[in-house]
Amino acid sequence: MTPTPSESAALPPIQYFRITRHRHIAWWGSAVACLISLIGIALCWLNPAIGAPLKPGLDFTGGTRIQLERACDPNCSAITVPQVAERLDGLKLPDEGGAAAPGLRGAPVQVLDQGRSIELRLPSLSAEQGNAVISQLAGSLGPFKDGGTSVDTIGPTLGAQLLRSSLLSLLVSFAAIALYITLRYDRVFAFLAILCLAHDVLITTGLFAWLGLLLGIEVDSLFAVALITVAGYSVNDTVVVFDRIREQKTSLGAFPFSDQVDVAVDATLTRSLYTSLTTLLPLLGILFFGGSSLFWFSVALTAGISVGSWSSIGVAPTLLPLLSGKGFVESPQEDGSAPAGVA
Repeated sequence: MTPTPSESAALPPIQYFRITRHRHIAWWGSAVACLISLIGIALCWLNPAIGAPLKPGLDFTGGTRIQLERACDPNCSAITVPQVAERLDGLKLPDEGGAAAPGLRGAPVQVLDQGRSIELRLPSLSAEQGNAVISQLAGSLGPFKDGGTSVDTIGPTLGAQLLRSSLLSLLVSFAAIALYITLRYDRVFAFLAILCLAHDVLITTGLFAWLGLLLGIEVDSLFAVALITVAGYSVNDTVVVFDRIREQKTSLGAFPFSDQVDVAVDATLTRSLYTSLTTLLPLLGILFFGGSSLFWFSVALTAGISVGSWSSIGVAPTLLPLLSGKGFVESPQEDGSAPAGVA
């Protein structure tokens, strides 16, 4: 026989806030973020210059990356991306094997470290053509430091293989997570965990879709690694709340399910925030001091983990009473105390 609230222990006091009372704000915030992300992905796909959900980098399309470090200590003269792009457009490259040299107009350019280094992402170039780019730019942008120049070339076949491998790794990881959650919880819990995983990945992807449209930011294989990491973090954070809800069924089973959710979220809120903060601190260190090669990787992780913390607190728990068919029951007290008649 199920005990009545008066026969069971009192509902633990809510220290922070009742998340189910703010569920509509949580749902609307997530819905708007997902809609903006989908619009960004669609615009990227429809953009003739991109033609994909995200702007692919050299890892996926193939090409030549040239990194140039200017010898201008202690201070480098100011230089802008349009100035570098204009000089690239005027370069004359030698033909290779009877084939015309590729055009460099519109090639992505980054100016880093207050003008101390320049990164060029160009079509596939031969060794002779790459050296011609460096030597011709040295006259207007140099001199360049000895040993400060690097040239990396990725062929189109390898780029396509990396893209397939990245997509396959994402699909396998998501399928494994879905299987694990399904075996550990019932179908409603599993569905919400996968929904939050998709929510976090979608918003992170949408952010980079807009960055590709507005700033020309490209994604590479590190972005796929970031998405897998975000997926794992998202599920871990959501499982913590779900475990707490399942554990307290015996002691709080007589109370409305929405109250049980409020208690579980309140009890795990501090842990979730501290875990997120300690995870974000090293990422912020990489963001500010890790250099250009890891900058956007850390941006993806920082955004994904922040969104994952939000979904595990504000989205998955608030949808649980609705999808489980138990509905929401508002407590008459606003201070988090037990309902009337409860000791």
